Amino acid sequence: MFIDNIKIFVKAGNGGNGAIAFHREKYVSAGGPDGGDGGNGGNIIFRVDPGSNTLLAFRYKRKFVAANGGDGSGSKFHGANGENVYILVPPGTLIKDPETNKIIHDMSEDDGADFLCCKGGRGGWGNKHFATPTRQTPRFAKNGTKGEEREVLLELKMLADVGLIGMPSVGKSSILSVISSAKPKIADYHFTTLSPNLGVVSTGGESGFVAADIPGLIEGAADGAGLGHAFLRHVDRCRLLLHVVDISAFEGRDPIDDIITINRELERYSPELAKRPQIIIANKVDSLDKEIVDVDAFEKFVADNGWEMMYISAYTGENLDEMIAMVAKRLRDLPPMIVYEREYDEMDQYQSSGKQTVITFTDGKYVVEGEWLYNLMGQINFDNYESLNFFQRVLQKSGVFEALEAKGCHDGDTVSIYDFEFDYVK
Repeated sequence: MFIDNIKIFVKAGNGGNGAIAFHREKYVSAGGPDGGDGGNGGNIIFRVDPGSNTLLAFRYKRKFVAANGGDGSGSKFHGANGENVYILVPPGTLIKDPETNKIIHDMSEDDGADFLCCKGGRGGWGNKHFATPTRQTPRFAKNGTKGEEREVLLELKMLADVGLIGMPSVGKSSILSVISSAKPKIADYHFTTLSPNLGVVSTGGESGFVAADIPGLIEGAADGAGLGHAFLRHVDRCRLLLHVVDISAFEGRDPIDDIITINRELERYSPELAKRPQIIIANKVDSLDKEIVDVDAFEKFVADNGWEMMYISAYTGENLDEMIAMVAKRLRDLPPMIVYEREYDEMDQYQSSGKQTVITFTDGKYVVEGEWLYNLMGQINFDNYESLNFFQRVLQKSGVFEALEAKGCHDGDTVSIYDFEFDYVK
């Protein structure tokens, strides 16, 4: 089974709590505080698995939770850090926000670096940090902060230099099987190929390119007809398209009409994709009957559109080496494979919708509470200007300031958010 689109839940570990402890030793009647700090929670990290080309591993496991940090203990013992969770995904997987469909990160093969998706919570301080000349026996410590958590959408866009497109049964899989070591299932009926197949094509020496057989493109593919809607995304990264047609017209279809139909679907799916360079591959030339197919009209149509063309036969091997050489030459002049830029802004997760915030007026100040706010407070460094600025923008974006004003908060009033107090300024 081929799976290329799935939603999962990921949660980093919580930070361990700081310890409340005091030094105990023979002949020392009143030792000072020595509570250790809690350990940091484990992170959620995505990593490319070069040997994988499907998200099938996520079919039955869709929840990934990293370990919590250990609590601190006496004698200044630091709690253990939680182990990171590494999630292996195929090259070319896009990590997206499921609500906005914006790209968070592109796990491209060229980049290859790990991606930290959710950061573990910080361990809390033990009571040793809170001793002062006037408070020598602090009987309190700081709890660890919660780890980040979220749902993410994984969408696979295969990494292939060349995409073989065309109507069913024109020979795409047959071509891929003879020019590479790929072994796709091949038979004389439509939709034999039920998933994209990748093959590495050698051009001599250490050079070569990756080709993908994209199945199921028919009229209406962009609307979900056939298998095309599910697999059109895998053409997105291809630098060059090999548009395969059955020049023998064995099934009674007109090669010109087939090209028009497929390009129309590409245009409807993505106008940018429709402009991608194409080479027309007229397959099954060994069965060509020029009394049935108007070759002159076909060649004129191709020339009028400015495409290169080559007659081949996947069955006899005619012109396959020449086709590979033509493709390799074109690829040398084309820009590198697409790597998608990040679209998701961290501020997007703080939209007011879905954020439960409670505001009460107590002891002359406005007290703001909410689980999301509690989690946020553990991520803010209130001694850092940029971190404070980010905190202010989050409160604005999430609607907290608007809610405070609705409750009657004015300039100069005191606002308290989990022991962090400030004077409200509109």
